[in-house]
Amino acid sequence: MSPHPPEVTEPGTTTPSEFDSEMDYRAELERTRSQLLVFARDMSAVHQRKREHEQRLSVLLEELRTDYLSIVETLALVVEAKDRYTSNHLERCKRYGIALTSRIDAELITPQLQYGFLLHDVGKIGIPEAILMKPGPLTEEEMTIMRTHPLIGVQIVAPMRRVLDDVTVEVIRHHHERFDGTGYPERKAGSDIPLSARIFSVVDSFDAMTSDRPYRKALALDEALTRLRAESGRQFDPDVVAEFEQLMQSIQSPEDW
Repeated sequence: MSPHPPEVTEPGTTTPSEFDSEMDYRAELERTRSQLLVFARDMSAVHQRKREHEQRLSVLLEELRTDYLSIVETLALVVEAKDRYTSNHLERCKRYGIALTSRIDAELITPQLQYGFLLHDVGKIGIPEAILMKPGPLTEEEMTIMRTHPLIGVQIVAPMRRVLDDVTVEVIRHHHERFDGTGYPERKAGSDIPLSARIFSVVDSFDAMTSDRPYRKALALDEALTRLRAESGRQFDPDVVAEFEQLMQSIQSPEDW
């Protein structure tokens, strides 16, 4: 007996098995498309949350900087309150320092540098008032204690290093170094002393000389400049002294500061 003849499929028609396979394929494509849409929406939501988080973080960091600035200003006021003879010394030194720095290297002028100018003597919080307020010269023992104030200052600002960077610390640590290497606390000399500290050393000394102190009256401007020149190359960087002299010559009145 001969086998059944094969079924004939007319052109353009689809067998049930082929039809089911195509439907399954389309369904799978639709499921994949739906999953991709859900994934895209989820990723968009994640990106949006990330942007919102970054914005909140930016606000919090700015608030933190503002809070730290308030701390800096408060510490500066505490230092001034301990010594009535240095009233407004910190603010004047900051103005002098910014003006001089702008002539020497304007790129150095940052909020951190200004914090250093304001906080250069913050370590004096740890110095006994009997030494700070002594009306006459200090003994060698008292001077040894006084010379610890830069390192005390570095310790005080250490918890604030996220905002007060290396420039701030350089001014606090090294503003009593001398260009000839005989200063303190590390006896650095010449260009080994950070430029920020070399600049501040000049303006700090100038303001000290032109202000009343327990042991003497303020010097006249010309006398103070003469003393700066005399110490050029010994206590002070000669280039910084020269720039400071030119700065003073360009000032017509106190308002120019």
